[in-house]
Amino acid sequence: MSSQITAPLPGIFYRRPGPDKDPFVEVGDTVEEGQTIGLIEIMKQFTEVRSEAAGVLTAFQIDDLGMVGPGDVIATID
Repeated sequence: MSSQITAPLPGIFYRRPGPDKDPFVEVGDTVEEGQTIGLIEIMKQFTEVRSEAAGVLTAFQIDDLGMVGPGDVIATID
């Protein structure tokens, strides 16, 4: 059964903790409930985006550095 990770607030979605760092997760990785999969920045404030379910990350719907709005689907987990 698929689970969707949605944006809690508007901003810019980052898949990495920093420009020279590896992504938090890649498509195909197993993620745990509560695991950080990215960050959303709004006005220089960063909020962690966490998985609400355990499983395999099957897709990102938002590109790295893409704009998100509240409730936008960021990723899908099976």
